[in-house]
Amino acid sequence: MDHSTPILERLLGLHPKEIDLSLGRMQRLLDALGNPERHLPPVIHVAGTNGKGSTTAFMRAMLEADGKRVHVYTSPHLVRFHERIRLGREGGGQIVDDGVLCEALRTVEQINAGEPITFFEISTAVAMQLFSSHPADILLLEVGLGGRLDATNVIDAPLASVITSVSLDHERFLGNRIEEIAFEKAGILKRGAPGVIAPQEDAVRAVIERQAARVGAPLKIGGQDWMAHEEHGRLVYQDEDGLLDLPKPRLVGHHQFTNAGTAIAALRAAGIWPGTEATESGLLNVSWPARMQRVHAGEIMNHVPEGAEIWLDGGHNPGAGTVISAAMAELGDKVDRPLYLVAGMLTTKDPVGFFHAFEGLAHYVLTVPIHASDAGRTPEELADLVSQAGLIAEPKPDLYAALDRVSELSAGDVPPRILICGSLYLAGDVLALNGTPPQ
Repeated sequence: MDHSTPILERLLGLHPKEIDLSLGRMQRLLDALGNPERHLPPVIHVAGTNGKGSTTAFMRAMLEADGKRVHVYTSPHLVRFHERIRLGREGGGQIVDDGVLCEALRTVEQINAGEPITFFEISTAVAMQLFSSHPADILLLEVGLGGRLDATNVIDAPLASVITSVSLDHERFLGNRIEEIAFEKAGILKRGAPGVIAPQEDAVRAVIERQAARVGAPLKIGGQDWMAHEEHGRLVYQDEDGLLDLPKPRLVGHHQFTNAGTAIAALRAAGIWPGTEATESGLLNVSWPARMQRVHAGEIMNHVPEGAEIWLDGGHNPGAGTVISAAMAELGDKVDRPLYLVAGMLTTKDPVGFFHAFEGLAHYVLTVPIHASDAGRTPEELADLVSQAGLIAEPKPDLYAALDRVSELSAGDVPPRILICGSLYLAGDVLALNGTPPQ
């Protein structure tokens, strides 16, 4: 067990709610810490429903290919909390060391002195304390939830604010209408700082444009001011500064062309684009676990037929379902295999909306519990909801039982393609069980 684990467990008990959107508690603690948020490297702030992690990963890969030291803050983690904080170093950043994290946790815990604060707020304060005390060229700061009242939204003057694809998710906290959610995401826009937004549906774009005009943030809009698309198996990016003919992104799925384009647009708007060579290297070497990740080795491979493919994706809302199903369909167009889903999902998510995108594509769904969260649906409940989306579903007690069932169902057939999906918590369970945690 990491030495930081007992401290993290204590911090979980400082507030009765896991999520309580507010900036007051965060600002109080930052003031007591000497305002580390004012002493950070230049910041690119990233919000969005889907794609913000991949966009951040592309930016990191491109900047590191140019020799830059890049701090990165993302959430949630998959296996260890430490994954949320990556400290930039020459030769490439590294996930924060347990000893370094422990020291920062103790300092912040002591200064907070037991005052009520959510886990995400105090862990964000810890991250800012670390980012301010370790030199780097840039900080890529990912929003946790929403934007306007998110604990990361204490940055006054980012180099750029980025909003990736916006869709329905976390309605209990952000609103039931897409316009309400867009308003929360647009809360990260700051006066004078360029805002870069991925292509959005009209209602979302209109809300973001109004907020940008209100605060005085110049916008670079995907599909209007910049464009990124696939052409002959390559990424073509174009804006007012010219056209780039680039290699296909390493991350799988057509949506990754948009995420890569958003990353390029953000770096160009921020004035730190590293040039064509570093961009190409970043596209080819980027890594972002549990986002259309192909699993090639590990314990779980012993529970599937020889020649089977296993893919892992933590997407969990209807927008993610749409892009993930499209990615699986694209794989099917290249090499046709029967597709089986192994799925787990939290009670706060919309299974019918997510799985509807797989109707007619997936042969069978095996539902499993999520061990890393108390908010997971039972396999039986999830199977009923998946059936409502028009798919055949069967509950199983654990991942191995589900994979064994796929082996039975696909016996004598072409080796199957298996997608493990529905939750980042499930993805974390799988990577931990498989002995292949993020590095």
